[in-house]
Amino acid sequence: MPEAGDWYARSMYFQGTRAYKHHVAHYGHPSEVGFMEIQNQWKAEAWDPTRLLDLYKRAGARYFMALANHHDNLDTYASSHHPWNTTRVGPRKDIIGTWAKLARERGLRFGVSNHSSHAWHWNQPAYGYDPEGPLAGRRYDAFRLRAGQGRGKWWDGLDPQQLYTGRMMPMPDGIRTIAEANEWHEGTDRLWNEGIPADPAFARNWFLRCRDLIDTYRPDMIYFDNFDLPLEQYGLDITAHFYNQSMRWNNGRLEAVVTAKTTPPQRRMGIVDDVERGGKNYIERFPWQTDTCLGNWHYDADLYARSGYKSAATVLHTLCDVVSKNGNLMLSVPMRGNGTIDDKAEKIIEDIAAWMSRYGEAIYGTRPWRRYGEGPTKASTGLFSEGGPISPYSARDVRYVTKGNNLHALILGWPEDNIVRLTLLGNDDPTLRGQVRRVTLAGYNASLPFKRTSDALEVTLPQTAYNSIGVAIILSGDGVNI
Repeated sequence: MPEAGDWYARSMYFQGTRAYKHHVAHYGHPSEVGFMEIQNQWKAEAWDPTRLLDLYKRAGARYFMALANHHDNLDTYASSHHPWNTTRVGPRKDIIGTWAKLARERGLRFGVSNHSSHAWHWNQPAYGYDPEGPLAGRRYDAFRLRAGQGRGKWWDGLDPQQLYTGRMMPMPDGIRTIAEANEWHEGTDRLWNEGIPADPAFARNWFLRCRDLIDTYRPDMIYFDNFDLPLEQYGLDITAHFYNQSMRWNNGRLEAVVTAKTTPPQRRMGIVDDVERGGKNYIERFPWQTDTCLGNWHYDADLYARSGYKSAATVLHTLCDVVSKNGNLMLSVPMRGNGTIDDKAEKIIEDIAAWMSRYGEAIYGTRPWRRYGEGPTKASTGLFSEGGPISPYSARDVRYVTKGNNLHALILGWPEDNIVRLTLLGNDDPTLRGQVRRVTLAGYNASLPFKRTSDALEVTLPQTAYNSIGVAIILSGDGVNI
């Protein structure tokens, strides 16, 4: 809602940060106006989910994922076990229920992302204070607000401690500089990351909230924003519950998907590995997913005013790279507080739609080949390894997939002389075991001129098919998909 970038709900409690300065300037000091007030000011008054889903489906989406909660601990559904949800706070709407109904009406699989397992420590800065300045030492809102103090206010009947998760390790008295405060927070973060277990009451309630989400909305997929499953046994138990429920809903067939980051190899037969803002440099044996965003995860008006978005080419080149390695791409489109996306994002989505309408058949239902690709550009590997908003790839970079008896070559650009050179398919390279008999462009019936030299299979593209993003060509023949 502040449209001021990622992790605002936490960073606004760190004096001196961009979020803190934005908050003080626009809303007031966090001792008086905390993030719970921001949650309620969020109204999504211009939200048109029907229009957005039609746009995303036109762009090629086959599954749609909605945010069920983030680290700030607000559920976006009619939660039976957490009163801090969007039917009582902010938009006063069941957002997940609305997305689920409309997505399924459009034939899309429906997923939910769940981030709230982090809230038990992520919200702790809300119990701190300014170490410097005129309000130094005055505790922020979470430290002083209790159930009952909301009488006559919008949060009447709600307990702020249930939202902020309670004081566990608040910043101690006596810190006098921002540098000291940052050092202290870094130290506590190390403790969380080293595995301090969550408060048992919070963990049990988290499980109940997840079970409620699963049983009420019957998602096809859950994205856990965690390294491996969250909250130890609770994460295993909720995953088992989800899989068992899926089989009950589908006559014994398991159609549910659970993802987590840095999934251990021994679990990748049952949990899909997710690589946030990154990729892999090899063909993964088991299906996997990368998730990225056009820009920041949370809307950032300042960044987008200076562009800041990925180009359609960057998104589509990422898609081609990921698909060639047995993966899926989940793309987030950042939304403004009023529930809309901006004109720049919409133009990018329309450009993606135009490419996918022509070349989508080279994406859907394809499988990796013997080699994922070729070219001079090194693909990203690992979490948070992606580059900037402009694609680094060129027409010399190619990704390969198979579909039926054919081999598809995804060309990540347009060659200046209109000739694609597939060096892996030259006469002197044993990678191609079959014989190419015919080459076509996806979406075109006419055969393309080609010749196989010692160095490459050379294919001449028709100038009328020019596309700066790239094209997908289909190689047919004897055993080309082997």
